[in-house]
Amino acid sequence: MRPKFDSEEEAYNSCIADGYVKEVFAINTERVRALLKNAGIAAESADSLAKALKKDDEKWQTVYVLYYDALRMCVEAFLMFDKIVSLNHQCLFAVLCVKHRELELSWSFFETIRTKRNGVNYYGESIAFSDWKAAEVQMKLYISTLKKAIEKKLA
Repeated sequence: MRPKFDSEEEAYNSCIADGYVKEVFAINTERVRALLKNAGIAAESADSLAKALKKDDEKWQTVYVLYYDALRMCVEAFLMFDKIVSLNHQCLFAVLCVKHRELELSWSFFETIRTKRNGVNYYGESIAFSDWKAAEVQMKLYISTLKKAIEKKLA
């Protein structure tokens, strides 16, 4: 597990120093398109599930995780245009926030959703409807922002 950092710059510098961020030689537009498609599938699946859930249902965690994955895939796809890859989510988000300040994305939001998702995957924690509602608007906005930026680069 990577340590908690006070800023995106601190995380970015650590990620670079530790070799978690790699440069690739070419932009793989097919991979970009595939990631974008998969992100859309994840978000649509989450939306379908959400329509069937009551507020006290434990499956809100699935909605949250699917949206998290959709957002992460959009970040991966977007950073392909910078010829940057990383399997580490914290590093992906740090690179995005440091290299693309023009997008005005919040590092602290990324850290909040990443640690919440990691709590589910690694520590047996759960995510409730209220957790989803606290992140929903920003997750959807970030996905939309990245999707538009990717489609512009692909055009």
